Amino acid sequence: MTNQSKATTKRWYDDACGTALAMELVGERWALLIVRELMFGPRRFGELKASLTGISANVLTQRLEGLERAHVLKRRKLPPPASVQVYELTSWGYEAEEAIKALGAWAARSPDHDPTLPLSSASMMLSLRTMIDREKARALPAMTIGFTFGPESFVGRLADGDLPIVRGEGAAEVHFATTARLMANIVYGKWPIEEAEAEGALVFTGDRAKARAFIDLFALPPKAKVE
Repeated sequence: MTNQSKATTKRWYDDACGTALAMELVGERWALLIVRELMFGPRRFGELKASLTGISANVLTQRLEGLERAHVLKRRKLPPPASVQVYELTSWGYEAEEAIKALGAWAARSPDHDPTLPLSSASMMLSLRTMIDREKARALPAMTIGFTFGPESFVGRLADGDLPIVRGEGAAEVHFATTARLMANIVYGKWPIEEAEAEGALVFTGDRAKARAFIDLFALPPKAKVE
């Protein structure tokens, strides 16, 4: 940060701790959730607003501008024929993933955590990357998993205990077409694939044995003891 930017930036805390600076960068309401939504690639303004239940266009504009000033994200225009503006994380912005995952895993242990609230597609995908049992995953053969949540698609590649996920369509050995909310029910609530299909909540294609092995890799953490 230059001397000029230091002089003009409003500080929240008189504190040199990196945690204090992190709060100044992404601590305003909605800011960290915007970063979460961009974790799987660029998004248009309207796509971001649709994914963040309750945010106003004015507040979203303010937060995007603030995150851009903080060098967490940047704007660019897609080439023709799209020719639309999108927002995407900077390379440094993408490094926030580990912090978001750690914070999410910690908060999921709160007695006040309500897993029935609305869930965005990006949140569901980041949840998988957070809650995966990596030791158990290392024992499984590599597989590709596809997800379609309405207009959004993702592809994950399970290999060596890791689960990188990218936005977009692609060939997959198992594929779930549902909503992010219902996918959470299948993964964390262990709602059987066949029951979800019978209720019209899921369109599944692929290897069912692999799908069940994949689902078995995830569980919400135990609630913290409040003393």
